Amino acid sequence: MKTKKQDYSHLSPKQPIGIFDSGVGGLTVAKEIKRLLPHEDLIYFGDTKHLPYGEKSREAIIEYSTKITNFLLDQNCKAIVIACNTATANALNDVMQSVAGKVPVIDVINPVAEKVSYEIHNNVGVIATKATVNSGLYKKSIRKHNKWIKVDELATPLLVPAIEEGFKNHPITHAIIYNYLSNSKLKNIETLILGCTHYPLLIDEIKQYYGNRVRVIDSPNIVANHLKSILDKYNLLNDQNPNPNYHFYLSDLTKNFEKISKKFFGKTIDLELKVL
Repeated sequence: MKTKKQDYSHLSPKQPIGIFDSGVGGLTVAKEIKRLLPHEDLIYFGDTKHLPYGEKSREAIIEYSTKITNFLLDQNCKAIVIACNTATANALNDVMQSVAGKVPVIDVINPVAEKVSYEIHNNVGVIATKATVNSGLYKKSIRKHNKWIKVDELATPLLVPAIEEGFKNHPITHAIIYNYLSNSKLKNIETLILGCTHYPLLIDEIKQYYGNRVRVIDSPNIVANHLKSILDKYNLLNDQNPNPNYHFYLSDLTKNFEKISKKFFGKTIDLELKVL
């Protein structure tokens, strides 16, 4: 059966890119998009009221994700980036149905899984939320491209709350990281995928644990490059915008989000409370 060819001729390069996550984690993806695509307007929705998604039911994650997607479509976004592994693992198909082919949808699991599959990796570890690990999507996606790769997934549920509470470079996070990474499931891995967009905020501490023994995958960079290639393919790249606008919507205003978003995007960011 032939796949229907995508037609995005109704979209304009001047429209913003929509990005969403349960909280601050998606900012790691947004920051990389900003670096790689410096002329793009960005609209970010952080569902801080409902985090962490990793502890929620699949039905709840689908409800939150589709509501946010519809909100971003109402904001005239030309692409939707699901900057959340848990939302991708549980609600990608539902988001695609909501979008109904109107704009491209970029997720954070499939581009990473595909890249890892075609590089030299034999034993891959994935750390992620319970909901992402339970979905098994990383293992399925990687092995779809390369059935010889061994994939071990470990749920690491304490990391997101620790990050959202601002415990970066703190004895608490050091203890949590040591406890998780020393788990026997990850004993023989050569590569580690940070299967949650919050986790790159702890990448230095994770790399410190491993030294040079394990390669840690930079997922936000892979996702941002994938987004760029999609926008380029459909002539939707904006390179004529000297003063891009970054607008952040939160379902609950939190100090940690304000702190990290200002660090990534500068002091003039626009934060707005929006309960859907």
